[in-house]
Amino acid sequence: MQTIFERLGETNLTLLVHNFYDLVFADPQISRLFKTDKELIKEKQRLFLTQFFGGPQLYSRQYGHPQLRARHLPHPIGDDDAVAWLSCMSRALASLPVEESLKDEIFKKLVPTAMFMVNRGDGNE
Repeated sequence: MQTIFERLGETNLTLLVHNFYDLVFADPQISRLFKTDKELIKEKQRLFLTQFFGGPQLYSRQYGHPQLRARHLPHPIGDDDAVAWLSCMSRALASLPVEESLKDEIFKKLVPTAMFMVNRGDGNE
């Protein structure tokens, strides 16, 4: 059985990352979380998603283990931020020229990961 990465393809993955970050950088809820080099952010996401979707371990080779939660701890991320992130991802996925079933599979795989990044409660801890 082919991986998500193989079914999506490198070109569509790159398109997904670019479309996603166009939405993220303009999103009033979460754009504040992305203040460093935007091209580096996109490239790290491309490397991570390649590996996350079953492709080569590009992120780990360059940056070590992803340690997603630890790397995101410096940024206050609430449930509303995770939902906004997922909304941007959903819209970016919708723009891809791939089957709806693949888009759904990708989104379902990303939901628990996005929610795992939440590191503050509703009380803005």
